[in-house]
Amino acid sequence: MDLTALDWNNKIGNTAQLGGIETSVLDNGAGRGVRIAWINTGAGLRYKVVIDRAMDIAEAFYDRYSLAFLSHAGITAPQPSSNRNTEWLRTFGGGLLVTCGLDHTGGPESDAFGERGLHGMISNTPAEIISIIQPDPLAGNMHMSITGRIRQSQALGAMLEWRRTISGALGKPEIIIHDELINCGNISAPHMLLYHFNFGWPLADKGTHILWKGKWQPRGEETAAGIFREGNDFRKCLAPLDAHSGTGEDVAFIDPDSDASGECYCGLHNEKIGLAVSLSFQKKQLPWLVNWQHWAKNEYVTGLEPASCLPIGQAALRKRGELPLLEPGERKTYRLRLETLDDKDAIQALKKNQFTD
Repeated sequence: MDLTALDWNNKIGNTAQLGGIETSVLDNGAGRGVRIAWINTGAGLRYKVVIDRAMDIAEAFYDRYSLAFLSHAGITAPQPSSNRNTEWLRTFGGGLLVTCGLDHTGGPESDAFGERGLHGMISNTPAEIISIIQPDPLAGNMHMSITGRIRQSQALGAMLEWRRTISGALGKPEIIIHDELINCGNISAPHMLLYHFNFGWPLADKGTHILWKGKWQPRGEETAAGIFREGNDFRKCLAPLDAHSGTGEDVAFIDPDSDASGECYCGLHNEKIGLAVSLSFQKKQLPWLVNWQHWAKNEYVTGLEPASCLPIGQAALRKRGELPLLEPGERKTYRLRLETLDDKDAIQALKKNQFTD
C-alpha cells in the first residue's frame, strides 16, 4: 500500500495512527526484562526487534500471515557467556533473523586458539541504542530507523564493535538492515558472519517455492533425509518429516548468482496464500548462501542464510588458509533488504528476472 497515494492530509494528528516504532520491555516468562521495539511499516508488514539480542528480529507478520519460525523457547534473556558446545540452541528463539558470529559460525569446536560454541556469541549480546528516528509524514518524511551498538570484546583480547541500523519507510513493506563491524582493538581478529533468516508456516508450507539461483553443494555427509541430491526437488518445502525429528536437518552451501550490480536474491513464494518474500544482498559482502531445511513435526522451518564465508568454523577455515581476519581499525559493512510481495505481477517479475535463465 502506498500511503502517499492516500488522502490522509488533515485527518491525523498522531503519526502512530499510520505506523512507526514503539519500544517496550517484556514482563513475563523467560524473556522478562528484555527490551524490544515493534516496527509497523503501515503497509501490512510489522515486526519485533529484540534490542537485548543484538537487535535481531523475532516475530514478523504481513497482514494476517506470520513470516517467521518461532521455536518453543521463544524470546529469552541474553546469556552472553553461552559459548560452549550447543548452548546456543537453548536460547535460539527462531524469529525472522538471528545474527551468527562475529568471529565464529558453524558447529562447536576447540583448538589451540580457544573454545567456540555453535554460531558464536553475538546473538546473546544486548545493544546500546544510539538513536530512534520516527517518521514525520506531516513534514513529508516517511523514513524511520533504529540504530544500536553491540560490543563483543574482552580485555587483553579482541575488541569488535557492531553497529546495526534497521530502517524503512511508512507505506513500504520492506526491512533494510545496514551493519558495520569495526575492529576497535590492537590485534587482528577472526571475522565470520551469518544472517540466519528463519521462515515458518504459513509462508513456508508444503509446496512453497524456495527461491535461489547458483551452484550448490550439500554440507558434508551428515544429511538426515538426503534432500540435497541431484534429481531431488529441493526447491520446494516438504511435508513434515520423521527424519528431521530432533537434530535432523539437511543443509546446502550455495554460491549465489548475482545481477549486473552485484546483488544476489533469494526468498520464498507461497502460491496458495499469494505471498512472496524477497531477500537481497551484495555478493562482494556476503558471497555465500546457506539453505537450511528442518521439516520436523511442530518444528517446521527453512533458513536462507547469507554468509561472509563458509560456516564451517574457524578451525577448518584456518587449516585451509581461508580464515578472514579483521585488522585493527578495519571496518566491514553489510546491507540486506527484505521485501514482502502480494501482487501477482510483481511476484512473477521477481521470479522471471532473478531466478530463471
